Parts: sequence; C-alpha cells; structure tokens
Amino acid sequence: DQIDAAARRVGTPDILFNCSGFVHAGTIMETDDKAWDFSFDLNVKAHFHMMKAFMPGWLARGSGVIINMASAASSIKGVPNRFVYGTTKAAVIGMTKALAADFTSKGIRVNAICPGTVDSPSLTERLKATGDYEAAKSAFISRQPMGRMARADEIGMLVVYLASDESAFVTGQTFVIDGGWSL
Repeated sequence: DQIDAAARRVGTPDILFNCSGFVHAGTIMETDDKAWDFSFDLNVKAHFHMMKAFMPGWLARGSGVIINMASAASSIKGVPNRFVYGTTKAAVIGMTKALAADFTSKGIRVNAICPGTVDSPSLTERLKATGDYEAAKSAFISRQPMGRMARADEIGMLVVYLASDESAFVTGQTFVIDGGWSL
C-alpha cells in the first residue's frame, strides 16, 4: 500500500532501478523460515511491488526502463553458504526475463545486473562482523580472477548505460559484471 501510494504521489518515472539486497550467510541447514521470508521480502517482493506499482504508467505512456539488481551468486553461479541469497537473486533474474517477455512490445525495457563482489559499505560491515576483517577481505579478493573486487562506480556505469538511449535495443538480458568470477 505504501509503495502504491508513493507511486501515485510521484507519478511514473522514466527509469526504475531496483537495488535492494540482504545477504544471508548459510546453507539450507542454516536457513530458517524467518531468514527465507525476510530475504524474499527484501530481495524479490520489494522489486515486484515497485515494478507493479509503476507498470500502469509505463503502459499508458508506452515506454519505461527497469533495471533490476540481481547477482552473479544466483542462477549464474552457485556459491557456498549463499543458499537463500542465491535463490532470491535467481528469482530476480526470472522476473526480469518474464517482464521483458510480457512488455517489450509495449515499449518497456527490463534488464538485470549481476555483479560479483563489490567493495561497498555493506560488504565492509559483513567482513568486520567476521572478527578478522583483513583475513575475510583477503579471502574475497583471492577468489577474484582480476585480483580485486568491483568498485561501486563500475556497477554505476553499467546502470547509466542500461538507463540511457544508448541501450535502446537491449532488453531481457542479464549483465554479469564480476571480473571473471563466474567463469
């Protein structure tokens, strides 16, 4: 209801960038209903509600751009201890492709970005929570073929491209930007 009310208040944007995510650490054995529900509510249902709230305006106008943040840890790559996170991000990829199939002919483009590990404040918090920040950071970097994590501005440049007219013929795609991690 709050999302629908906000959509009515602000009108229809040209571009929607759905970027939310909670990284639950663990296998299926460490995942309870609370973690499952919270992860799906934030990582999947929030995207769903945002897209649904603005879809009528895009359909009426005959244009719109949706960019969904998924992850390389999804249907792209199985990652240890990311059971529910990978499942939710695979669902985001599925929603992206389904919306593109349903609405491309109506002028609405929908794409997903699938980053690998991004050096971000949320990652820093998770690494500090391990108790040994430097060791945890080194472990993340060691799995990166390029020897470093992605920078947020590198992901941002892809968002700008997908939001721009330069990508007018691009829809229904998953853009993996992970420095070769998923190879």
